[in-house]
Amino acid sequence: MIAPLALFLLFVYAVPLYEILARGVVDNELSTTWPRVSAALHGWNAQVPGEDVFAALAEDMKASQKLRITAIAARRLNYAQPGGRTLVMSTARQIAGMEAPPATGWKAAFVQINPLWNDREIWQDLYQASGPVSGFFLLAAFDRRLNADGGISLVPSDNRIYVDILLRTFAIALSVTLVCLVMAFPLAYLMANGPPKLARLAFLLVLLPLWTSVLVRTAAWFVLLQDEGLINQGLRYLGITSDPVPLIFNRFGLIVAMVHVSLPYMVLPIYASMKAIKPDYLRAALSLGAKPLYAFIRVYMPLAIPGLAAGSILVFIMALGYYITPALIGGASDQMISYFIAYYTTDSVNWGFAGALSIVLLVATSVLYVLYSKLSSGKGAAVA
Repeated sequence: MIAPLALFLLFVYAVPLYEILARGVVDNELSTTWPRVSAALHGWNAQVPGEDVFAALAEDMKASQKLRITAIAARRLNYAQPGGRTLVMSTARQIAGMEAPPATGWKAAFVQINPLWNDREIWQDLYQASGPVSGFFLLAAFDRRLNADGGISLVPSDNRIYVDILLRTFAIALSVTLVCLVMAFPLAYLMANGPPKLARLAFLLVLLPLWTSVLVRTAAWFVLLQDEGLINQGLRYLGITSDPVPLIFNRFGLIVAMVHVSLPYMVLPIYASMKAIKPDYLRAALSLGAKPLYAFIRVYMPLAIPGLAAGSILVFIMALGYYITPALIGGASDQMISYFIAYYTTDSVNWGFAGALSIVLLVATSVLYVLYSKLSSGKGAAVA
């Protein structure tokens, strides 16, 4: 009976996920375009290769020029070496015009066309791209690369963006989680311990956003926060400000919109944890002479902590993968890792980088999910 659902999840979820993650470690563009030089570089000794490897490269360049696929190899080398595309394309055009090897040999011909062919870093990049798998994209996701000696080093400062993107993603997710936690705790307490009518109304207001599309809620904040939006119009009407306050395309507007989307997922776990706390515990503490605040901190809070932790991790995990809200509300410096995964998948068609960034996000999410599962089971044990 579950076969249709299992097949649906396999082909619609598991297979596409596997494909994009595999792109982060599979590196076969160069080996399919230039098979001879890729095979010749296996076992490379980290030195500028000899005449036989240059001869293989010349044959590959001639063949790729004839098939008009040299741009594939040029694009792959350009990922690792700025200017790599220009180097490959200009060299391939000249090599393709040579009917026979020069009297000085292919190596001298390549170096004469461009001295960079005598640079070990170029050959390190070609060696790493020879596939069928490599860690190039995963290293690049952390602003690292293999140097000419085979060690790991930082990429040039102009290309160091991915660590900043990852830290920015975690910082925004943490900010959203903390704001949600501060707002959700009193609301969940009211829902669990307040007057029944007021608690039902609060519960309805918490669930209402869940019945509305994320895109609709984000678009609503776009209308509210823009320079001529309702909030700025209200501020000018009240005389608080004469000029529009920048509320959109910045970190403030992004966090406001993300908190609105994420708040129910913080409130509900905290509410479930608080609802399971018996009022007798507090009454017993008060009857034993504890002050109300002291009883709340020492008796009530420890019982509510599993719900607080579970809600915080759930919101944090969700915030890590936000895409629509940062794209519409955030500025250029507020885009999170999911934005760049989408960019490399659809715009630049660099599936290797998209796969590597997806692996980083998946690993971070999986670790947090395991932690969330442990805290959820701990909550159940505490309630029991």
